[in-house]
Amino acid sequence: MTQTASSHLGQIHALLANKRYSVTDLDDSVLRIQETESGISLRAVLEGDILFFSLACMTVPAAKITAAVMQKMIAANNGISTSHFQLYDTGDGNVTVMLNNFCKLQDMGPEDEDDILSCVSFLLADVVHAKELLGGDLQ
Repeated sequence: MTQTASSHLGQIHALLANKRYSVTDLDDSVLRIQETESGISLRAVLEGDILFFSLACMTVPAAKITAAVMQKMIAANNGISTSHFQLYDTGDGNVTVMLNNFCKLQDMGPEDEDDILSCVSFLLADVVHAKELLGGDLQ
């Protein structure tokens, strides 16, 4: 990782910590971010100038991911417009339903800080909506 990327990760860590998130460096490009009131956590991965965010919604038996459930996930009117779903096979017959988004960093100025905070906020809001949208089908 370049010195710039490393310093950006430090700035991102400080920004989120100053906004009262619990932030842990997992390695030189990954942060674990936890919203302290709800306990919901997500990960941020810095690759070059792109900051990727992911949040695990739930892990369920693969058989529960039906065509009807997938249609809800990708429907344009599902109410989740700032994040996108991805499914990850856990290798044990289960699937983890993830919400993801990202932002492109420029110079770590106020616009980047706003984008970072927005991405985190959107994921935290979207996970609540995702559980409402899919919870009945996946529990």
